Amino acid sequence: MITTSRRQLLATTGLLALGGAIPAGCSRSVAGGAALAPGKPNLFIGTGGHGHTFPGASLPFGMAQLSPDTNTHGWDACSGYHQKDGSIMGFSHTHLSGTGIGDMLDVLVVPTRRELKLEPGTIEKPGEGFRQRYSDEHAEPGYYRVKLETGVLAELTVTERCGLHRYHFGQGAGHILIDFAHAIEDDWDKGIVVEKASLDLGEDGTLTGSRQVNRWAKGRHIHFAMQMSRRPDRVQFFGDDGKAAPDGAKSIKGNRLKVAFFFDEAGGDPILIKTGLSAVAVQGARDALAGEAKGWDFDGAVKAARGTWAKALGGVRVSGGTEAQRVIMASALYHAQLAPTLFTDRDGRYVGLDREVHRAEKGEEAFSTYSLWDTYRALHPLLTLIDPERAALLVRDICRQTAQSPAGPLVWPLQGVETACMIGWHGVSVLAEAHAKGIKADYAAAWPNIRRRAFDRDYKDIDSTLGRGFYYDLGYIPCDEVWESVSRTQEYAYDDWAMAHLADAVGAKDDAAALRKRAQNYRGVIDPETRFARPRFKDGSWWKDYDPVQIGHNVKKWRDYTEANGWQATFLNQHDVYGLIEHFGGDAEFEKKLDALFNAPSTLPDNAPPDISGLVGQYAHGNEPNHHVAYMYAYCGAPAKAQAMVRRLLVEMYRNDPDGVIGNDDCGQMSAWFILSALGFYPVDPVSAIYVFGSPLFDVAEVTVGAGKTLTVRAEGNGPDRPYVQSVRWNGKPWSKNWIAHSDLIGGGELVFEMGAKPSQFGTAKADRPPSFGANSR
Repeated sequence: MITTSRRQLLATTGLLALGGAIPAGCSRSVAGGAALAPGKPNLFIGTGGHGHTFPGASLPFGMAQLSPDTNTHGWDACSGYHQKDGSIMGFSHTHLSGTGIGDMLDVLVVPTRRELKLEPGTIEKPGEGFRQRYSDEHAEPGYYRVKLETGVLAELTVTERCGLHRYHFGQGAGHILIDFAHAIEDDWDKGIVVEKASLDLGEDGTLTGSRQVNRWAKGRHIHFAMQMSRRPDRVQFFGDDGKAAPDGAKSIKGNRLKVAFFFDEAGGDPILIKTGLSAVAVQGARDALAGEAKGWDFDGAVKAARGTWAKALGGVRVSGGTEAQRVIMASALYHAQLAPTLFTDRDGRYVGLDREVHRAEKGEEAFSTYSLWDTYRALHPLLTLIDPERAALLVRDICRQTAQSPAGPLVWPLQGVETACMIGWHGVSVLAEAHAKGIKADYAAAWPNIRRRAFDRDYKDIDSTLGRGFYYDLGYIPCDEVWESVSRTQEYAYDDWAMAHLADAVGAKDDAAALRKRAQNYRGVIDPETRFARPRFKDGSWWKDYDPVQIGHNVKKWRDYTEANGWQATFLNQHDVYGLIEHFGGDAEFEKKLDALFNAPSTLPDNAPPDISGLVGQYAHGNEPNHHVAYMYAYCGAPAKAQAMVRRLLVEMYRNDPDGVIGNDDCGQMSAWFILSALGFYPVDPVSAIYVFGSPLFDVAEVTVGAGKTLTVRAEGNGPDRPYVQSVRWNGKPWSKNWIAHSDLIGGGELVFEMGAKPSQFGTAKADRPPSFGANSR
């Protein structure tokens, strides 16, 4: 496995003793009178290593995400930026945060005082192209600044749909290149990545453009309208072959288009640029400029962006821990509010997953960048707690888009395209969780397409839904018929559980009963003899030469697990934990199996995907399938081991550093895990609408929840060597359960953990263990 040294170190540390001391890393509580305040985020966390975040300007869930691009090739170019690249290509208006696949990077702006160059050059030899080395880089929510080596000081900010630039040139000539061919391009791309592009320069100096991008979200469209505060002395368009269009040309069409604006004297007053965006039409981009960026008040836009972020980040306030941990908390809150991204024009129009233009009603919005395989686990549950209005807006959108999509339940929609990335159709989990938490939406409108995916064999499959017929008939998906069969079986079972809840919600009781029964199909790939999630063939036999470290029985053909191996997949179950415990032979055997996971050698085969990172034994914190696993100790009567491991993960897997996220941040999922776990609880099964207790990191946390109410979490006697919960009080009364319902927390109140240096018996009684599959411990 290719990892950084920190990842290699973590992979070899093992669990030591689950009942013993936790490694140092968080200080003792500050004085009891310390004021609680939002922390100051470090936007460079995750921009190194494999975090795949970007440091540029954005608004919470905004469409415009204006940021520097340092590369467009390779896995660590997914967001367009990596801290180690050393040079900046320019500044583009759309980005993905923390994903494992790259796209976006629309409308690159390159300000420079060099001679005109049309290609960026390489990281190794930036001077051969328009790349520039840089210094004095600064980033904060809503604002970014950097000094380029040609002497240009670049500043960026945004509105919801517009990117705003301010460039200070030194005295002398300069130019601004607009590279409309710029996009993520990788070795596995086939065909033309950018096509059907056009650029037009209006008499009023407004540059407009449209293009189709066939990258990850194949066939997506982007349109822009751009204005500059100063008229250039000359404008030159360039076509696909890099040759200049005739002098005086005002428009051009092709695939790889560029245009340069030349200033004989670029110094003096800064040159400001504002760019409106739309996925629908150029008019939508013009409307964005007219409605959000009427003048040239860059500083006013920065002030407004800061105010918006202050409100968004001010909903969680903490004291205690270390200064670095408070920065990590604030940074996680920031990254958890970058996606999903706004996808409606100001008039409500958006491109649906049927590739048609729809209009959202007043007060509604459509969104893109739903990384649902990742974010159903913690990001969406977090939003239901800290921003229930936003969560409700997203849920109503998911209902509408589910009804409109030819593929039904959402999987991984990006810019009006269902990418079908990953496995399952976890949009149903977000809907079921929301309904369970009392969020109102038109679930009935989404149900027909959900039901088709649940039962209709003739409903066209996409990559994420393959093998449903085998799943129905055999109770599992055969490894000799469908790739990633083990993980598919398990995740389809979870979606059955979520769809059963939705069936009940719309009154389809028979469907609910059938889905609830089928939700136990996960057992079809849990070998009762080895007690591992094991590849199984169509004839019912198991892979004989099974090794849980391996990722499949025939990796030359395909993998049997999704970004996991047999160890990690064995604990993928979230909804029927007591059924899994029973399948393993009871509490003691299940606890031993969890111990074995966390204490196994941290070795991986050479063909393991890089997503499997952040190893403690064979537990992989750097990828989502294991995010709930430490909390499973609470279900088998060993909550102290959950507390010890959760605290360890909080301390070791996150740092105030560019390489501060142990895996891809995945549109806020890794960050959301930290936020919820640092508060002291986590949604093992989001559809159950309950949170399992772990080990709170901070001495005091205040969270603004529904209707402006406040949830206060206190960890009395907390410290780096005191991760164990001794007792809990809720609103002043003793609380024996090792879990709490969302309906309790959303009403506000005070949750107090008494912490200690040694494990206690808190939460070990069967009656106090978390419910699962609708019931408590069997």
